[in-house]
Amino acid sequence: MPADDSSRPLLGDSEEVAHRASEERCEEDGENAPLLLHGHGTPRYDGEEDLAPLSPASTSLRSIQSSDSNASATKGKSWATITAITGLSVSILLIISLLFFAPAAVEEYSKQTMVIDPTGLSIDSFTSTGVRARVQADFQLDAAKCKNSAIRTLGRLGTYIAHTVESEETEVKVYLPEYDNLLIGTATVPKVHASIRNGEVTHLDFLTDVKPAETTDLQLIVNDWLSGRMTQLTVRGMIDVPLKSGFFRLGNKTISPTIVLEGHNIPNIPSYNITHINIEETNLMQARSRKAIIKRGMRADATLVVDNHYPISLSIPPLQFDILVQNCDVVEPYIMLAEASTDRIDVQPESDIEVHAGGIIRELPNSLTKPCPSTTLSPLDVLVGEYMHGKDATIYVKGSKNSSPETPTWISDLAAAITVPVPFPGRNFDGLVKNFTFADVHFGLPDPFADPRSPESNPQISGTIVVMANLPKEVNFAINVTNVRPTADIFYKDKKLGVMDLKEWQKAQSERIDATDDEDALLKIQSKIKDAPINITDQRVFQDVAQKILFGEGVTLEVRALVDVEAETVLGSLVIRELPGEGSVPVKAPGNGGLKGALGGINPQVFDLKILDTGKTSLTLEGKVNFTNPTNYTATIPSFNIHILSNDSIIGLATVSNAEVTLGNNTNLAVRVLWDPATLGDANSSANARNLISQYISGWNTTITFQTYDGSIPLQPALGESLSKFPIEMEIPRLSSPHNGSGDDDDDEDTPDHLRFIQGATFHIFSSSASFTIFSPLKDTHIFIETTNATAFYNHTEPVGTIVYDLPLEIPPGLSETPNLPVEWDPESVGYDRIREALGGGLKLSAKAEVEVRLGKWKEKLWFEGEGIGAKVRL
Repeated sequence: MPADDSSRPLLGDSEEVAHRASEERCEEDGENAPLLLHGHGTPRYDGEEDLAPLSPASTSLRSIQSSDSNASATKGKSWATITAITGLSVSILLIISLLFFAPAAVEEYSKQTMVIDPTGLSIDSFTSTGVRARVQADFQLDAAKCKNSAIRTLGRLGTYIAHTVESEETEVKVYLPEYDNLLIGTATVPKVHASIRNGEVTHLDFLTDVKPAETTDLQLIVNDWLSGRMTQLTVRGMIDVPLKSGFFRLGNKTISPTIVLEGHNIPNIPSYNITHINIEETNLMQARSRKAIIKRGMRADATLVVDNHYPISLSIPPLQFDILVQNCDVVEPYIMLAEASTDRIDVQPESDIEVHAGGIIRELPNSLTKPCPSTTLSPLDVLVGEYMHGKDATIYVKGSKNSSPETPTWISDLAAAITVPVPFPGRNFDGLVKNFTFADVHFGLPDPFADPRSPESNPQISGTIVVMANLPKEVNFAINVTNVRPTADIFYKDKKLGVMDLKEWQKAQSERIDATDDEDALLKIQSKIKDAPINITDQRVFQDVAQKILFGEGVTLEVRALVDVEAETVLGSLVIRELPGEGSVPVKAPGNGGLKGALGGINPQVFDLKILDTGKTSLTLEGKVNFTNPTNYTATIPSFNIHILSNDSIIGLATVSNAEVTLGNNTNLAVRVLWDPATLGDANSSANARNLISQYISGWNTTITFQTYDGSIPLQPALGESLSKFPIEMEIPRLSSPHNGSGDDDDDEDTPDHLRFIQGATFHIFSSSASFTIFSPLKDTHIFIETTNATAFYNHTEPVGTIVYDLPLEIPPGLSETPNLPVEWDPESVGYDRIREALGGGLKLSAKAEVEVRLGKWKEKLWFEGEGIGAKVRL
């Protein structure tokens, strides 16, 4: 209250009050005025007072008696005087009748018409037992609120005669009937002087001492309010107030107004907004063994703006709080997390409140990080998870027992007895993981011997995960990421391809990248993962991806990941679960032009070819292959089967087991082949297989096609079926000779002799015979040529001679010389002349032959057409 007003009464004198009231009154609107005058959206509350109209009557009576006395001393009374005295006497009689018979009506009139409009409420100071509050309000009687015309008429007359009333200092008690008439507080109200004439406004302004009830009583009420159980609250006041009007005391009047609050009229916890927060490491003093030591901890500073829609002003002293977290133990429902404090808070009427708060986290208790029963989540996981995913995380605030010296004890005790749930607005961290990429990718096929329910039964991927995470501005402390566990949905053109799910933590390391002018600080996290299972969820999408990769276009896969992160801080280990992040994984095609282009750089060499088994129509072979991996990928192949095709007919089945394909050169890869066109293929398979072998032994450039099927990967039939849409054609590798295990190839036009089936021939003119040097690629098995029908040509068209031989020829492994076979010359041909001319030397011949070959139980009729065969001519 201003200093210059300290000598003035809280209320003006009666003349001033009446003068101001008459200026503000509008007689024409009196009957239609609203019940409450609303100012600044503030609700008004009705009270009641009982005004006794005795004093004005007494005053009037004495006035009349005085007039009679003076008149008796005057001689010669006039009729005018007699008439005035008579009229006044009648008036007095009416007033006396009103005073005797209308008090109840005046009291009812006062109850119905009383309007109190609070205009200001402020806390002047806090005392040791309560608060000293300054109350400002406007008081008036509004006759329009009285609906009964008789009561309204009597009430207006009585209050007009009384004009003003004055109350002595009194005590107001406030009860809650719904809590067994619990006394929740008392207030001492000083003298109040007010006008009671209709429409006259009295401005009230006084100080009152308010003393709250005991802490235990208030705790029950506040807990019901905080828990939402308070849907209706009835407040009843009780005041026994002495009244007087002018010089006349009207006795004590007991007033008991009742207010019922329900719905939106019950105040809510005010909304607030956190405008600033900063978390950093700090040094904390800690006593240990009678010594003070410095320990590192966390400090959080925050600024909040609280909505205030009430006409109240006060200065709240500094407060101390305990910050608690919900526990999963019903015996100990809360876990202490931090100590918090606020600065002095100045509250202005109907103005937002700015609160500066700070908190200290000394350590993370074991109960905070320990998983709750029947779950893998700890209370801290739940709290952080809700906050990081944009949900309101609830913390609990309780007054600290270690209060500030400036805070009255009753405030500290009340705050310490109440635990308030405070929703902590979560943040949306969808953009926290800026990028999620793979490097050094390694693909692995399923383990055929694994349990179908195990991760090893799925395709697997290994490589280095690189996560670039944005650090929130409020995080200003060291973070060392030690483990990550990503779960990623993999998409191709917005269609889901599959899921990568890691069950175990993967070792990781992190590096902080400081902020720049254009970008916030980043945390670079790297982790090498091994054998992460990939569950293909859409085979059609996988087919599209495989086709792009195999045929040289490459693809870019989109990764939508949820990453669990385990980090070390000064408080200990902290786990943040399911951080959302998106990134792209470019998958390059193998080599130039995709797999087809890469096949040109494989350079396969087959050697150590062995026959493991023979059947009537089948051969089981095994050989070793050296090749070059031209791609940037490696693969682990526990078991893989693939069909061999010629002219779109299946002629065989190749199997690779327990193989590791590395970058660059790969040696001694064991491959097993089942050659059985009659069983595996269709009606054309046997003829196609026969022609393929004939072309191959003739030295032609022959190709075969490899195609997967549903049995290619035993535990992934769908994957094999998908890959079958992409058959791969490649040239059959040359067979290495026994004396050259390297399988050296030569791209010259003429095929080197050591890679031909017929390495050379020697013609004997006088004996009309010929012998041949033959190369067999088989390591242990002998080949038998059952019948032979062959013709040699010079210059491709000129016959030289013919061999028809029906006895078996045995061809051992490697290079061997056949016995002399009878030759029938064609003496009339040019070719025979050239043979004679080459006597003692040699020449190049071509040949065509039909032979019947036998390997164990297997027999096949083949043909041979060779060129450039080196032939020696002897006598």
